[in-house]
Amino acid sequence: MGLLSLAIWIPIAFGILLLAFGRDDRANLVRWTALIGSLVSFAVTVPLYTRFELGTASMQFVEKFSWIQRFNVNYHLGVDGLSLWMVLLTSFITVIVVISAWQVITERVNQYMGAFLILSGFMIGVFSALDGILFYVFFEATLIPMYLIIGIWGGPNKIYAAFKFFLYTLLGSLLMLVALIYLYNKSGGSFDIATWHQLPLAASAQTFLFFAFFAAFAVKVPMFPFHTWLPDVHVEAPTGGSAVLAAIMLKLGAYGFLRFSMPIAPDASREWAWLMIALSLIAVIYVGLVALVQRDMKKLVAYSSVAHMGFVTLGFFIFNDLGVSGGIVQMVAHGFVSAAMFLGIGVLYDRVHSRQIADYGGVVNTMPKFAAFALLFAMANCGLPGTAGFVGEWMVILGSVKANFWIGLGAATALIFGAAYTLWMYKRVYLGPIGNDHVKELKDLNAREFLMMSLLAIAVLWMGLYPKPFTDVMDASVGNLLQHVAKSKLP
Repeated sequence: MGLLSLAIWIPIAFGILLLAFGRDDRANLVRWTALIGSLVSFAVTVPLYTRFELGTASMQFVEKFSWIQRFNVNYHLGVDGLSLWMVLLTSFITVIVVISAWQVITERVNQYMGAFLILSGFMIGVFSALDGILFYVFFEATLIPMYLIIGIWGGPNKIYAAFKFFLYTLLGSLLMLVALIYLYNKSGGSFDIATWHQLPLAASAQTFLFFAFFAAFAVKVPMFPFHTWLPDVHVEAPTGGSAVLAAIMLKLGAYGFLRFSMPIAPDASREWAWLMIALSLIAVIYVGLVALVQRDMKKLVAYSSVAHMGFVTLGFFIFNDLGVSGGIVQMVAHGFVSAAMFLGIGVLYDRVHSRQIADYGGVVNTMPKFAAFALLFAMANCGLPGTAGFVGEWMVILGSVKANFWIGLGAATALIFGAAYTLWMYKRVYLGPIGNDHVKELKDLNAREFLMMSLLAIAVLWMGLYPKPFTDVMDASVGNLLQHVAKSKLP
């Protein structure tokens, strides 16, 4: 069994094992088993980076076995510079989420931990799949554990939020399935994604495929105006669910644009780039203003995620190396920063049981260590140089200016809005005199929380101060993608 198969199936196997445990009578055993499972899963993904060959756009660590012979469906896996860091990010965030739930989740612990490990395997499957049907199966399978995580461990309106999440993302995916079947017939009976990249397609076919994929991926990102499900889901989801949703699940849609929309329908992608750029800029500017007026910390960070993901899609559709590379870097950086922001809100919620900004004030007086971590992550969310949040956004802004000055200017306003809503939230929650008796009684981070925050802080600073390992991996694949998109595939 290859490394990618191990990365997919080890967390799934551990997740199934956890589901077989008793509900709450062996909670500590469940927690340690989940931690071991997540650490083994992460350890398996590390050689993907250490053995990765730079300077080539070819798929690496490829595995291919026949799955459904009658329809020529294969179990076909591989990673390149576009997907490698997403696999590593997924396994890393899973470890953090398991640590975050250690003392917080006390009911159905085995089901909670099992759902996250199974979800981790499915998401790695999405980033590794090189067969259209295999991609679709993993893409849809991620909905099931996340639906359960929101619906069982969520807030008061958890059922509404879970249904909204499931229906929005499922309906968008149905058009993608039609597109996959069309490509299967057009290619003479192949679900191989690389084969689809080479198909000559008429302008009308490319337009249909572009919008079919758009329906699935734009909802998942989520792009404006399909973003309305995200704040509701974030508010109701448990802390770990919000962290994984923002850090990884939103990236499934962005990755889909890179793997399907742009290389399969390059002419349509160039023709409709203006629409993608416009929707991305609206997300960056308008949704950033919406974040400014939020009173719920989780809702503010949820809208912030929509604005930051607008940078990702903007970078992809300006079609230059700085933009596309910046978009991918932003995907990884946002994974670290958004997870840290949501987990930080979870730390406060576990103590005060409120996410309302007005219920806090002066937290730095009682939780100085936590306030220091929160400041670092807030600065990263603003795009401060030296943090992960700066690198991708800066590259996208440079690429945007290179393509069109006004697009670059519009993108740059995000740095202003990002600083406004993030620092204003920080000021009201952490600074000033102690706001009330609840804040007065707060205790600073325990060892488990300190470990969790430290791991994320190291990731944020490492990527911000030394992004070269991240960009080196993706350079060849980005160059190859841009060359491919530049060529017309009209018959």
